[in-house]
Amino acid sequence: MSWRAMTVADLPAVTAISAAVHGRYGEPVEVYAERLALWPTGCFVWQQGDAIAGLLVAHPWHRATSPELGALLGAIPQDADSFYLHDIALLPETRGQGAGKAATALVIDCARATGYRDITLVAVNGAEAFWTTQGFAIVEAGGYGPGTYRMHRAVD
Repeated sequence: MSWRAMTVADLPAVTAISAAVHGRYGEPVEVYAERLALWPTGCFVWQQGDAIAGLLVAHPWHRATSPELGALLGAIPQDADSFYLHDIALLPETRGQGAGKAATALVIDCARATGYRDITLVAVNGAEAFWTTQGFAIVEAGGYGPGTYRMHRAVD
């Protein structure tokens, strides 16, 4: 069980996991395909035996905003000032095995390696409690509607 680089062949599983875990916040395959094409060093899957049981997508973005849900970016902004954890989704049977904590460490390493000093995300479906334990703080309510929270943490 570990995070590994995402490939194009993983996209059907990634999209299915997103839909299963995120419900109305799930995104279409085109979004994941574009993120993989634009910033492959920030795209990972959680490999559990022969199966993919989770996804992680992160890329540079603007600290004060979040990409629209389900929207294509077109490009990574040249003036990005933060590293954005766009998506993490873990199937229920994967939880409690350290994948979330390992994902946080992976995103911190990616942000540090690319020179970003902080990470932002939008927590959905009650995930703000988990992200708080990972050193993130709520910046404001919203991002993707009621019950979602924009969060931030510094890169150590």
